Amino acid sequence: MRVIDSHVHFWRIGGPGQTWPDAEWPLIYRDFGPVELLAATATAMDVQGVVLVQSQPDDRDTDWILEIARDAMVVLAVVGWVDLASPAAPARIAELAGKPKLRGLRPMLQAIDDTGWILRRELEPALQAMVQHGLRFDALIQPRHLPVLLEFARRWPKLPIVVDHGAKPRIALGEIEPWQAQLAQLSLLPNIYCKLSGLRTEQTVGAPTAELEPYIRQLVASFPGRLMWGSDWPVLLHARDSYSDWLECARQYAGAQDQAQLDSLFSGAARDFYGLR
Repeated sequence: MRVIDSHVHFWRIGGPGQTWPDAEWPLIYRDFGPVELLAATATAMDVQGVVLVQSQPDDRDTDWILEIARDAMVVLAVVGWVDLASPAAPARIAELAGKPKLRGLRPMLQAIDDTGWILRRELEPALQAMVQHGLRFDALIQPRHLPVLLEFARRWPKLPIVVDHGAKPRIALGEIEPWQAQLAQLSLLPNIYCKLSGLRTEQTVGAPTAELEPYIRQLVASFPGRLMWGSDWPVLLHARDSYSDWLECARQYAGAQDQAQLDSLFSGAARDFYGLR
């Protein structure tokens, strides 16, 4: 089975604009880049390439990952960061759109206290620039954002949007509603995709993977043809999981019935969304 990993991160401790992770995250408090990624994927299935996603709300980090991606064949696409509220955002977006591997942007909505921030009018010039330049929007959200994202997606039907980490359901608390119903409603919009990623870190450390099955099944049911697997490596290591184990967990509980479904989940949807060859 060939795999395109739709969600990985690189960072260098003390690197440009990079303040996270810190020493409170001991299992991932070290440098991660292409060499470490290739080591992690060596025992996994045929990983053809990855989508490299920003991890810091800083222009310097975006420039740094784009520089690395330029020479790293394993990186097929980059999702960067821009201060969408800045008057300079449209010009910055135009600049980034000229980079060969830049495919999208990700404001770190989960870290913004104002749940409705993305609906602010001052962001519209930046969002219009994203549409103009054919960029995608990675939505790093929590369940509290789902009604807001529904309104946002309706306002911007020409902006392709992917929900990172299944909107981070509150798995450790055993909650599935209203996440399940709200996500199903969101999935009815054709410009919305979703990532099957990041769920292990929403569990209590040491919890069994079987706990994830109802959440994975719901994602599969809600986003046929628009659900893409991602490792969330190396954040995955914080959950004391391995790359290959999470890949196998997702494959087991996704319940795909044929090769076409497997191909869509593990490579096709990512290719379609990010415009990969």
